[in-house]
Amino acid sequence: MTNHLRTVLIGVFLACATLVAAVGIARHHSGTDPAGVATPRGPYVALGDSYTAGPRIPDRTGAPAGCDRSDHDYPALVAERLGLRAADFRDVSCSGATVADLTTPQSTDNGTNPAQLSALSAGTRLVTLGIGGNDIGFASLVTTCVKAGVFYDMTGRGKYTGDDAPCRAKYVSGDTDDVRRKIDTAGERLSEALAEVTRRAPKARVYVVGYPAILPAQGTGCADDLTLAPGDATYLHDKEQQLNAALRKQAQDAGAGYVDTYEPSVGRDACSGGDTRWIEPLLPNLPAAPMHPNERGARGMADAVLRAVGAPR
Repeated sequence: MTNHLRTVLIGVFLACATLVAAVGIARHHSGTDPAGVATPRGPYVALGDSYTAGPRIPDRTGAPAGCDRSDHDYPALVAERLGLRAADFRDVSCSGATVADLTTPQSTDNGTNPAQLSALSAGTRLVTLGIGGNDIGFASLVTTCVKAGVFYDMTGRGKYTGDDAPCRAKYVSGDTDDVRRKIDTAGERLSEALAEVTRRAPKARVYVVGYPAILPAQGTGCADDLTLAPGDATYLHDKEQQLNAALRKQAQDAGAGYVDTYEPSVGRDACSGGDTRWIEPLLPNLPAAPMHPNERGARGMADAVLRAVGAPR
């Protein structure tokens, strides 16, 4: 093994460990809006996982520290643009959160986050909710595929096997796709959670926030930063699209709005150029968790939410 290859492998595996063990979206352990409705002014409650909390985007704020919540995550930027007073804004998002953590306390490496829905009340007027990635184990899925990609690179990039998606085979067998099954289950759980949101905050306008483009649709350009086989990059992209479709459906079924952050982020994924990307790769160049939004991405997501709620720009 050459020194260069050894260095690459060490970097990849250290980054994978950071993704899962630190703050990834795994556990620790076209906006829509009713026409003619005035822009909500709060109180505003933000719920969600690390794609909401913005881990490692300066500066960390709130408690518990283990949620790794940024004062420049998209909810904070939305609250600022809406001109909300501090008393009218609560961000209870937390890195590693699943749908279950909306109704039960979440243990982190540094403190316990109360059940997120406990922040809601009859006085709440705006709710955003971004969640689901941890329910399908997206961080561990990426890690598994990156490791498979390293082996793919070392063995001729499919030259001898003809397989450009070695990781996909770990999750798909015939007509059975384990990740798709988890997406369906996450959708069912989200349906129950949205009903509870409505019960606790009956006068609030509720928006489910989808995930931005994490990987390119065609699986190209990912070999350097992520060592993903092209077919596996496409598979991961497709799973995110299916998750977003499930989130949109549950939002619509519940009478909530859906915020599309995917379309405005196309071409700004983790495999794109460092001066335009919204999502940092496994070895971030800007302050952000691996495979998570940087500050540019948080601003883009905030803009999508503001468009959905009808805020003047």
